[in-house]
Amino acid sequence: MERKSAHSINGRIGAELSWSRTDDRSARTRAAREKFLQRFEREVDPDGKLPPDERRRRAEHAKRAYMLRLAKRAVAARKGAERILWPRFDQDSYDFPCL
Repeated sequence: MERKSAHSINGRIGAELSWSRTDDRSARTRAAREKFLQRFEREVDPDGKLPPDERRRRAEHAKRAYMLRLAKRAVAARKGAERILWPRFDQDSYDFPCL
């Protein structure tokens, strides 16, 4: 377990150093962002029949919908955790859990 932790920290140190030496962050991540958007382009136009600009426009909307679904799931997860940690009590109830 200790070795895994050290590897993880070393990897994070390397990543931080690498980013500290990066002048153009956008250029560095451009290929990954393009590849990610291609996923949605295939989703909205699996046969490749749409004009490129229309396919891109629809893919951007599909990506936004995907991100909103992720945000919705995150909110639900936080609310679930909140219910576990902080259950609701009636105003007249004095039986609060000890923390």
